[in-house]
Amino acid sequence: MKHFCLVLMIGLLAACSGGSGKKQVKIETEFGDMIFELYDSTPQHRDNFLKLAGEGFYKDLLFHRVIDGFMIQGGDPQSRGADASARLGSGGPGYTIPAEIGAPHFKGTLAAARTGGPSNPEKKSSGSQFYIVQGKPQSDLEIDNAQRSKKIEYSPAQREKYKTDGGAIFLDMEYTVFGEIIQGMEIIGKLAGVKTAPGDRPIEDVKFNVIPL
Repeated sequence: MKHFCLVLMIGLLAACSGGSGKKQVKIETEFGDMIFELYDSTPQHRDNFLKLAGEGFYKDLLFHRVIDGFMIQGGDPQSRGADASARLGSGGPGYTIPAEIGAPHFKGTLAAARTGGPSNPEKKSSGSQFYIVQGKPQSDLEIDNAQRSKKIEYSPAQREKYKTDGGAIFLDMEYTVFGEIIQGMEIIGKLAGVKTAPGDRPIEDVKFNVIPL
């Protein structure tokens, strides 16, 4: 098994490597724009996201699942122009992506949604659906419990980041995180704060677009 701490450090280094030539995307919303840097450690997810964005796949899709204090999810092509009563969350481009699990779920990270349960033992990702982590600050006890239950080890820097910035530590080693926000962190709170209906879909549609930079 790879040393998880070393793999996780990629997520921290990416935020400090401006001008490194790493691939970036802009997610445009009515609340403002966010810029994400995509990880080279997850090349299949990185390249697929760039491909879809370049083809206009994400133009005018909806954030169809929003949970304040947790995450914001979008990328279902069936959400484009969807009726308010439509059940969303099962659409995609017709393929999945092999898991590239390793990076942590810090606040502001970009991760791939997937089908859970015994039908997806390899934890393959949706070909298009993703979520932006909001989460909450984690205590030392929560971090210790995650280390013990998941048999991983966080570096001092990672522990501090989870304690100060927060995130969704319980998702670590379950879903592929393939990028992190480098501009527009304040937009996450605005998106997460919209009013939602039962099922977590925003009452008023929240459209977005993804553009490669």
